[in-house]
Amino acid sequence: MRTEDVLAAIATGLWRWDNASGTVSLDSVAARLLGLPAEPVTLPEVAVRSRFHPVDWNEINGIVALAVAEETLAEARLRIMDEDGRVLRTVRSRSKALENHGPDGRVDYELIGTIQEIAEPQPGTTAAHTPITGDWRRSREAFLLDAGRALAEARSTAEVLRVAASLSMPGFSPDGLAVFGMAGDRLSIIGHHGHDPGDDGPFAQMRLDTDYPAAEVVRTGRAIYLPSPEEYKRRFPATWPLAQGFGRVSWAFLPLIVAGRTLGAWMAAFKHSVTFSPDERSVLTTVARMLAQALQRAGVAESERELTTGLQRSMMPQLGPDIPGMTIAARYVPTGGGLQVGGDWYDMIPLPSGRFALVIGDVQGHDVRAAGLMGQLRIAVRAYASEGHRPDAVLSRASRFLAGLCSSQERDRSGSPGQGHEDPDPSEDADFQSPRFATCLYVECDPRTGVLEVARAGHPDPAVRMTDGTVLMRPTAGGLPLGIVPDTDYPTTRFALEPGETMMLCTDGLIETGGHDLDTGWARLRAILESEAHDGGEDLEKLADLLVQAVHGPSSHHTTGPLADRREDDIAVVLLCREGADRGCGAPVAHPARPARRTMLTVAQAEPERIAGARHQVRELLHDWADADQVDSAVLMVSEMVTNVLVHTDGDAALVAEAVGELGARRLRVEVADASDELPHKRHPGEMASSGRGVLLMEMLADDWGVDPRGEGKSIWFELHERAEQ
Repeated sequence: MRTEDVLAAIATGLWRWDNASGTVSLDSVAARLLGLPAEPVTLPEVAVRSRFHPVDWNEINGIVALAVAEETLAEARLRIMDEDGRVLRTVRSRSKALENHGPDGRVDYELIGTIQEIAEPQPGTTAAHTPITGDWRRSREAFLLDAGRALAEARSTAEVLRVAASLSMPGFSPDGLAVFGMAGDRLSIIGHHGHDPGDDGPFAQMRLDTDYPAAEVVRTGRAIYLPSPEEYKRRFPATWPLAQGFGRVSWAFLPLIVAGRTLGAWMAAFKHSVTFSPDERSVLTTVARMLAQALQRAGVAESERELTTGLQRSMMPQLGPDIPGMTIAARYVPTGGGLQVGGDWYDMIPLPSGRFALVIGDVQGHDVRAAGLMGQLRIAVRAYASEGHRPDAVLSRASRFLAGLCSSQERDRSGSPGQGHEDPDPSEDADFQSPRFATCLYVECDPRTGVLEVARAGHPDPAVRMTDGTVLMRPTAGGLPLGIVPDTDYPTTRFALEPGETMMLCTDGLIETGGHDLDTGWARLRAILESEAHDGGEDLEKLADLLVQAVHGPSSHHTTGPLADRREDDIAVVLLCREGADRGCGAPVAHPARPARRTMLTVAQAEPERIAGARHQVRELLHDWADADQVDSAVLMVSEMVTNVLVHTDGDAALVAEAVGELGARRLRVEVADASDELPHKRHPGEMASSGRGVLLMEMLADDWGVDPRGEGKSIWFELHERAEQ
């Protein structure tokens, strides 16, 4: 016996529903079950759709989507209607949903399955009557899990409303939504979907004692279900005319309750009739609870963001007015935790002399206390600078201020005997009682000449991008971080920013974030600065964004993923460019003359440890030198020359290193000056001798060298000519 004969014998029909072509193929049994002549036929989709009950048809979409996602059979109970809207019979459909991709990328479904007539349960029997048999419970649970996940991820009220509008409830998806809140004794509309702009006008600012379903739900905390227009008109005749014009036939108003407190009401409106069975009410109630929780979380998150934004705006000043001949850009990025505030800051301060000061600093920690100390310290630095003090005096006063501030806070926390203070718990707020320090870099700028005077308190040195795109760390003298020793001196370093050059000031968060140390982090930043210059970049704002994104990735810091782990420290960065008549901020001219690279350093008798700094600065100066052996030779000779000054004289060593010329053909000249008139002389040290090799080294390694007497003292110099690496 053929399969078709077996299926016909058990009154089971076959159908094939092609959503792409919009046609449905039925065999004779399936056609008869749908109330059509008992013969094979292919009909348009709309002709077959008209045979199903509207509610059952609505349920098919959710069932098919779930079957495709889970790769299972789609099973449903469907009521067949005649032309007068009467139910002829109930059939059960079991189909396999196949997903087809069209040439234009559109996804369509094709259903292949069976239709079989089933008997309806008789009154008084225990048989359950549900509109969907096979997958109702599983479809409902899957929907609630998906809805809960989506609402939990929403971070703002607008996102919550968008998620609520996109929810496709199994079998009875509403086409109109509205969320009501409370403002005093009146309703307020938080948001709505499925309505035209302005439709919410009559419902906004409605009093809570109005005869309106949402108002009653807010007053009583109990849900209201209106399955028909007649029921709506009977229960709420005063406000029925307001709802009549929207063309809906069923409504559900549910309270939004969190922790026993009613926050508002949620309205779900339907264009098709919904009876609000116990299962349907259960789904709506669960969604209302999740929606209330999501709205409360979003409200708290928005309040925190508003507080954070207010703190940042109050603590992080806007850059001042435009300065002729100068361009400034700045960025501040807090860490990922807490209130998104921390201890880093920057400032631009107009000075009484007509100059201006740039300040960047980092208070230890990135918590609320660090943010509070940062705000106080920034105000103090601004006050000292506005009084006209020099850079070193500003930092000295700021150090005393921070030390005194931390000590006074510690005394306030510990209390004084005999004044009614309880003994403090040593395990409570220990971090709050501990002293804090801060690093700071203060730069006084003359916009007319480009002269910068820098005082540094334990902060990273500034970096300068030259007009040819080369980036060098600019070494500056420095002192201890602020707040460690109240009375500390801060030496001042003076240099000039040439037209077309850009200076970068930053906190250590920009350098060390992402597992980098100071050396590797600086190498990463230098590559970005140099590559942007070679690309012809003139926009400091774009450069500031590139520097931050290189550390944190894209600017959306609320997403999860590997970039979230890189938010280890606050970041502050300030860029200052001196513009020229023929060039912008770092944009190379057509055929620029490569500027000289120069570094200067003084090594005092009491600071022999600065010899290591001299070696490092020479390596920085020659970071792109063609021959690495020549770089090693230069570093060795510099170390020997500076050491000889400290060992054989009573004065300090003044180092000046300069590299000039085009890449691949540059000349390095290094001079070390001292106050002694005694000239070096060539020695012949033995194998075990510990000194006497300085002149021999320069004869062997330098292309040229010599000694220039001066009025007081002398200058020893050597030169190296760049050559390609062998």
